[in-house]
Amino acid sequence: MKKTALINAELSYLVASLGHFDEVTICDAGLPIAKHTQRIDLALTHGIPAFIDTVCVLLGEMQITGVILASEFEQVSPDLHSVLLELIAKEQKEGKEITLSYISHEDFKKRSNNSKAVVRTGECTPYANVIFQAGVVF
Repeated sequence: MKKTALINAELSYLVASLGHFDEVTICDAGLPIAKHTQRIDLALTHGIPAFIDTVCVLLGEMQITGVILASEFEQVSPDLHSVLLELIAKEQKEGKEITLSYISHEDFKKRSNNSKAVVRTGECTPYANVIFQAGVVF
């Protein structure tokens, strides 16, 4: 459910149309996206837009109740993983209960196929992918 204004029409529509527990994947430039899954491709070139910038915008727009990450993310890209966890911690400080789960990267790729949409960034950091589960604002 939307929280603030967003100028990208596809992302704005996506957030406005989410129901409780719908999933949205934000991914790096290399994650495979199933043909049947809506692709919102923001990638312009390597690193633009960045994964974290895209995450920040979506966290400003949508209420989340769950976060799913690949277990490899923390070990392979610890700096980016830490920044993501800090952003999630800020959401939790606002009184929101958010579950954090880790699954293998192979399972992550399969799970992302069931997302309502996959938002592709220009990020080239390995395992820079997250699945957000939508919450409700009431």
